Amino acid sequence: MDLGLRGRSAIVTGGSKGLGFATAAALVTEGANVAICSRTESEINDAVNSLRNTARSTFPEEPPRVVGYTADVRDGQAVREFVSAAAQDLGAVDILVNNAGGAHPGSPSTITDEAFEADFNIKVLSWQRLIKEALPYLRKSDQPRIINIGSVYGRVPDPGFFSTSVFRAADENLTKTWAAHLASEGILVNLVNIGVIETPQWENIRSKRAPELSMEEFFSKTVSEDIPLGRVGDAQELGDVVTFLASARSSYITGASIDVAGGMGLRF
Repeated sequence: MDLGLRGRSAIVTGGSKGLGFATAAALVTEGANVAICSRTESEINDAVNSLRNTARSTFPEEPPRVVGYTADVRDGQAVREFVSAAAQDLGAVDILVNNAGGAHPGSPSTITDEAFEADFNIKVLSWQRLIKEALPYLRKSDQPRIINIGSVYGRVPDPGFFSTSVFRAADENLTKTWAAHLASEGILVNLVNIGVIETPQWENIRSKRAPELSMEEFFSKTVSEDIPLGRVGDAQELGDVVTFLASARSSYITGASIDVAGGMGLRF
């Protein structure tokens, strides 16, 4: 199936590893030019080199462009500079993937104000800033897409992930409101909710929630309690769904909320 992404240009935040890298790789494999950002320069360099290798092996005669930037999406000025540089280097912005995130596990009574505010900044405010900065470029595209990466906790809250539950619920309405606002311009805005997908950030979560368990034991316990499909997800599975939503084949989907979570949330 031709997804119509050859020559399209995408921005992926938090693209140096985990979900963002898998998404960027999926887009490059379909022929899209990709700009990624991360806070760590060494990680960006490694990711860009890997993605360029993928681009050359998939399209040896004319590989898609891949560029990377060191940027903290919690900083408004950094967001402006990143989007402007990406648009200039790629020549256009057709797709924005708001993926950058993190987790501050904690209950309503234990989470600190600092952690709560930090989660708001990266989970909600950064999305708002990035969408507004990308809009002038998206408006020039004939296939504009915004895809936000949220969490099933936004719909089925977990007290142990209090701030994630609160702000991912906000993200659901942020996505739907932007979708309604931009529908008349043909700019499609959708949300993909993840559950437990194996990424580096789960080590941080395990160390805070269940330090007595190994990573394997922690995942096993989580799977048995929360995931009907009986396994942890793979980042590529998220990347494939995002790539479809970025494609020409998703032309009648906007304001949607799609779970890539193995049925997580069905048992609540």
